[in-house]
Amino acid sequence: MTWTQAPLYVSGMLCMFVFLAVWLGTKKGWRTVGSPILVILMTAVAANTGLIPTATQGHSVYASVFVYLAPMGIFIALLEVDLRSLKHAGAPILQMFCIGATGTLIGVFVAWNLVQPAVLIGPLAHAVAGMYTGTYIGGSINFNAIALNYQVNEHADLFAATTVVDNLIGTPWIIATLILPKYLQKIYPRKKRLPDPSFAKAMKSNEPINIQSLVGIFGLALLAMAFSKLLSTWLPSIPEILTLTTIALILAQIPVVKHLKGAHTLGFFIILIFLATVGTLCDLKTITSLGEVAGTLIWFVVIMVLVHGFVIFGIGALLRMDWDIIAVASQANVGGNTTALAAAESLERPDLLIPGVLVGSLGNALGTYAGFMVAGMLG
Repeated sequence: MTWTQAPLYVSGMLCMFVFLAVWLGTKKGWRTVGSPILVILMTAVAANTGLIPTATQGHSVYASVFVYLAPMGIFIALLEVDLRSLKHAGAPILQMFCIGATGTLIGVFVAWNLVQPAVLIGPLAHAVAGMYTGTYIGGSINFNAIALNYQVNEHADLFAATTVVDNLIGTPWIIATLILPKYLQKIYPRKKRLPDPSFAKAMKSNEPINIQSLVGIFGLALLAMAFSKLLSTWLPSIPEILTLTTIALILAQIPVVKHLKGAHTLGFFIILIFLATVGTLCDLKTITSLGEVAGTLIWFVVIMVLVHGFVIFGIGALLRMDWDIIAVASQANVGGNTTALAAAESLERPDLLIPGVLVGSLGNALGTYAGFMVAGMLG
């Protein structure tokens, strides 16, 4: 074992790449890209240049991240989803979010029939369709939850390809949704709609963490993971990650759990570590060897996103909806909380920060269920 493969070195480098990505994500010009995409790009470059090993080499640190940290990050991140607070997001953005989610569902079935991915991808094609459904309704949390359940991550080549294609298509759509509203507003002016003014409070940029909250959050996460694993042995038909998601959403509505401080920070940190590991799956030698499979995935996702875009912007136009609201709602679907937040900031709509995050949380709550539904229907 070389020193670049030592577990402590690899673990430390993953943390440092997360640190750099978060730091860069606060700088002008990088905010639109966002720390989740930045950390994937950084570790992808590092893995392909030999600074750290690629995940396709089967490193023990990466395996531990997939088995333990990823489910824990999903659970902790979902502890901040207050379903009752969604009423404050306002009817317009909730309406457009639901229309966007419907567009994603239509898109996945259109893409499935046009591209026929099962021909090249094989028996995991339905799982891949479910992963893309989950991520383009909620975000990367849902993508990874479905991948872990169907063990797509154990097929390193395929998982690397699905991840790369997701970022390859998702990033241009982020840029498109930031550009479209400005031009559409000039061509087809729309009245700016504001959310509920009684909920116009600022986002917290820093979140305090204390020892009581820390042990409470980790204790709940470990116990929920243990129970989910136990239940899956009794009832194998119920996906382990689905049980974990449900427990998290139930606990998130309990006052004592809501008062635990640090769920957002801890959950986001663990998810960024997971995404850093995902970046190491982007082994260019492996991906280029996939050939037609990579091309199939690209066409599948392009069709999905285009259908989503036509549905949400088309129906939004018919409803004479505020273009900014449409863009933020689309980003809440395609990228989740982080890109919805980035979209609101980039469009200079601070009034849409909280609503964007709230509907992004709704996507996190629903995306996994939608992904499993699609995977079940196509499997």
